[in-house]
Amino acid sequence: MKTTAPDTLLQASGLHKAYAGKPALKGLDMCLRAGEMLALLGPNGAGKSTLLQLLTGLFTPDQGRIEVLGHDMRRHPSRALAGLGVVFQQSALDLDLSVMANLLFHTDLHGMPRAVARERIAEQLDTLGLGTQARATVRSLSGGTRRKVELVRALLHAPRVLLMDEATVGLDPASRRQLLDTVRGLCRTRGMGVLWATHLIEEVRDADRLMLLHQGAVRFEGPIDTFMAQAQGTDFQAEVLRQLNRGSGGSG
Repeated sequence: MKTTAPDTLLQASGLHKAYAGKPALKGLDMCLRAGEMLALLGPNGAGKSTLLQLLTGLFTPDQGRIEVLGHDMRRHPSRALAGLGVVFQQSALDLDLSVMANLLFHTDLHGMPRAVARERIAEQLDTLGLGTQARATVRSLSGGTRRKVELVRALLHAPRVLLMDEATVGLDPASRRQLLDTVRGLCRTRGMGVLWATHLIEEVRDADRLMLLHQGAVRFEGPIDTFMAQAQGTDFQAEVLRQLNRGSGGSG
């Protein structure tokens, strides 16, 4: 039975997850609404990667509930996952195949007829300015272009929710800005809900809301301006901000 509000695309409540007895998430609650970009911010080791693993069904929570488009992840995983598009931190493209071959492999996994698949691929490639790259091998592409291809792949089955898991790691500032602008545009033009996970403070300024994760718990949720203002007078948030501004690589 669907329990989420009409504009709520993704909802998690009471998520707990531990590894070898060490808590990674401690009762996390979150929601993502249509047309919204939610920035998931936290230093390395905060629990961001664990949360993304639960939201994508790679692992199950020890406690708690996840719903995507009102479908319970435990009871109806295929329905829930059908509503998700994901761009992971680590590339999942085959470097020796062409862009088209990579994308067709994805649509085949979703059982999409080839004629429909080719039409959607051509449309998405053109939308992201990659119309001339269909026959290029992925290995020949720049890092920023590869990320765009992964974004195209994530959108081919028309998901309502897009999860971006540290997707700008290794990109130069210009490519990072372009990817951010593209994803932000999806919220405006398609009404998608986007969860943007990052450890870089400069990547969250365009988000509608910020959720700060630290040691497996939500320590702040609200506008970025409010967080920055509080960080000036709160020892905890000031320290987190110092960690984030160091911008160390890796996942969290």
